[in-house]
Parts: sequence; structure tokens; C-alpha cells
Amino acid sequence: MTEPDHDPGPGLAPEQVATYFALTEAAGALQHHVEQHLRAEIGLSAIQFRILATLAEAGGRLTMTELADGVVYSRSGLTYQAGLLEKAGLVTRCPSPDDERSTLLALTDEGLARVEQAMPGHVAVVKRLLFDPLSEADLAALGDIMARARDHMRAQPPRSAAPRKRRPASEPE
Repeated sequence: MTEPDHDPGPGLAPEQVATYFALTEAAGALQHHVEQHLRAEIGLSAIQFRILATLAEAGGRLTMTELADGVVYSRSGLTYQAGLLEKAGLVTRCPSPDDERSTLLALTDEGLARVEQAMPGHVAVVKRLLFDPLSEADLAALGDIMARARDHMRAQPPRSAAPRKRRPASEPE
């Protein structure tokens, strides 16, 4: 006897719920451990490290919009983080020579040194928590699955393209 197709209707199927929760729990746990390591090792948050590492990978400079889309972070949040990193001497901000409306964020030598200082421990945390329990076949399958999911999500308009929410005139800032 064959099993009938299961149509969960408008909700998620049990396998989808379990997969979604496993994914979010694993990502949350990994993020927590990475955050702890980075704060202890170099005194930066995970998003600050991600900004610096993304800049390093991109040759040292990106526009704020490119960076916001690359690290999947809001424009206002990135502006705040860039200000903190600039005060710490890890980045500089300047107008883009190609587009006067854009701001470039550039990695300083100190910022690059901080990334290089953190990288060995960061890699160790990621390997221990994420990759050690996986076989080569698991890694290949996970990489393929996550790349397809990421690419599907990135096909949507980037967060930087989302309209900004306006406060009503009567609401205080």
C-alpha cells in the first residue's frame, strides 16, 4: 500500500518544521559561539568582524550599499557599526569618486591586522562546531543545499533596496 501525498495546506509539513527549527537552532548556536570567540579574541562583535572580513576579501573597500547587501544588514545598522569601527581606527569612510551619493568604507592597516589576528581562532571555532561532525559527502550536500537556498533568497530585492519606514509626524524621534 502506498502512502498518499501529504498536502500540509497553508502551513508547513512536519519535516519542513523540523528542518526549519534545526537550521535556525544550528545557526543560532554557531553565531553565539563565534560571537563569544570574537569578543574575547579581538573585542569585536560578529557583525563587526564580518564587515572587516568582507572588506578584506573585497580588496579593502566597498560602498556602504554593497557592504550592506553583502553582509545582509540594514543600512542604518551598518552606518552605526561603521561609525564604531571608524572610531576604533579599523576603517575609514569617504565619498565615492564614482558616485557622489555613495560612501566608501575602506579597511585600515589596523583593521586588516585585527581580521588576521582573529582568523585562526575563528576558523577553529567554525571547524569544530560546524564541519567536524560532517562527512565529505555531508559537506558537499550541505554546501549545495545552502547555496541554492541563499541564491533563491538573494534573488529577492536586497535589504538596502527596501523602502525606509517613515515615522508619523506626530511620533517623537
